[in-house]
Amino acid sequence: MAQFEKQLERLEEISASIKKSDISMEEALKFFEEGIQLAKKMEKDLEKIETKIQVLMNSPVRVEDKPELDLFSLSAN
Repeated sequence: MAQFEKQLERLEEISASIKKSDISMEEALKFFEEGIQLAKKMEKDLEKIETKIQVLMNSPVRVEDKPELDLFSLSAN
């Protein structure tokens, strides 16, 4: 996740750089290309995360995997 956050931060930096009024067209294009590549990579990463979440949400819970809630009950005093 730290990698994703760094990528998002870089994308925000790119966006801010493109919005500057004193940037040349060549620089803006260079930043734009980098931003597009970064956004595509981040989209793939999000799809992987979404797939993992779907697998976890659809995994059957076995009886032995259920948490022992009586550890937290008030009557266990």
